[in-house]
Amino acid sequence: MIDPTLRGLLQTPALGLRLISGSDAPLDRPLRWVHSTDLADPTPFLADDLALLTTGGQFDGQVTASAYVDRLVARGVAGLGFGTGVRHPAVPEDLVAACARAALPLFEVPYATPFIAVARAHAEAVAAAAFARRSWALDTQRALAVAALRPHGLVAIIAELGRRLDAWVAMFDASGALALEHPPGGISPAAHDELATHVESVLARGTETGRSIAVDGQSLQLFTLGRTRGLRGVIAIGTPSLDSEARAVVTSVIAMAGLALEQSDELEGARRRLHTQLLESLLADDDTLALRVLGAMPAAPVIIAVAPDAAPSALEEWWERRRAERGSRAFLAVADSGVVICLPESDAALIDEAATRFGIRIGASDPVDYPAFSRAYGQALSALRRGGSGAVRFSDAGESGIFAALRTDDAALLAQSRLTPLREADTELEHSLRVWLEHDARFEPAASALGIHRHTMRSRVGQASRLLGMDLSTFPARAELWALLQAAPAGETGSVA
Repeated sequence: MIDPTLRGLLQTPALGLRLISGSDAPLDRPLRWVHSTDLADPTPFLADDLALLTTGGQFDGQVTASAYVDRLVARGVAGLGFGTGVRHPAVPEDLVAACARAALPLFEVPYATPFIAVARAHAEAVAAAAFARRSWALDTQRALAVAALRPHGLVAIIAELGRRLDAWVAMFDASGALALEHPPGGISPAAHDELATHVESVLARGTETGRSIAVDGQSLQLFTLGRTRGLRGVIAIGTPSLDSEARAVVTSVIAMAGLALEQSDELEGARRRLHTQLLESLLADDDTLALRVLGAMPAAPVIIAVAPDAAPSALEEWWERRRAERGSRAFLAVADSGVVICLPESDAALIDEAATRFGIRIGASDPVDYPAFSRAYGQALSALRRGGSGAVRFSDAGESGIFAALRTDDAALLAQSRLTPLREADTELEHSLRVWLEHDARFEPAASALGIHRHTMRSRVGQASRLLGMDLSTFPARAELWALLQAAPAGETGSVA
């Protein structure tokens, strides 16, 4: 609510108030109350932004006008009214000079106007402003309810809120992208970029908020949509503050937007279930059903990607927006493995962009045609199991050799279990076996490399063979041992339940 001002009080005809001195600018400060006193120092009992009325009795003693005015200004008094005809026939000249010097508005209250009439006039103005604001809030609530019933309800709600607040209003989706705004281009590009960073930070934290920020010299209010750890977006309003009535309106908009998003979620859930069913047919290397239902699929050759750690809604919203910007097509479906993405090879860069944007791992296949869809899906899962961060491509994983594929948690656990007897018996055995296998299982070159006698080398291999229960004189056993050594980090014993 906008509080009545001193200017409005001075312009009330029935009061007959007359401005004598002081700066013009403070006249438009909000005036919260009117109080009267002749105390020499009333400041301990005053509040900010009030008009003080006095008959000048304090100036009959030792109080100087200059010191009195300085105390009032320091306390935040908005104006001083002097009642003439009670103790003084006119406003004292030294008080006029002191108020002019301090830029404190000084006005005369004629003898015929009682102080109570001034206070009552201001109280009535406050009540009228409060009533007008409540009426505005009710009218705005009705207008928003009507807007919500329109075909594109969410768009209409944001536009109506912007008009009613006379401010720029925008909604960002769960991915942090600008979804709606009114009026379009209501803030500068620099402010928009800085605001986008704030929105992404809010969504990343996943906590509800209603706070003020400043971007590129412009003040805005941010409000989140959805519940903690499940935020659906952010509403930004280009205003430095909101009174209680405006906040109540914004709260209702948040509720309406949440309802609209819930309805959208129902449709999105149905679409997601349909895509999951279509994915099953694609994994059978048959795109006939998908083409029949969707009308078109991404142009081959395609890349299959799997993102297991992503929030499906945010990733799908982001991907749909980027797809629309590029004018290409993508197919997304939710499976047990995560979000499965089928996209044209020409859009492969989006995989890296998505991994960076959401801070997730994404496994990606080699380019294939649809009859090889299931093989590409397997490649994406294999690349994903390689671990690490960001986008991992199957072709990159394959370049490191077949044994690199054994470096998974499950393989490491199995290898540690098999190698535990060896490691517990003698710490030199494992290293000796590695050197022996690296020298093509030849004893003399391996012993020379270790600086030991060839008979000692033979003895160590024989001991390892007994501990492991493996005949290391055969190639299959040696190959299995080499695989175990590759899968288990060297030197780790690790207990196995």
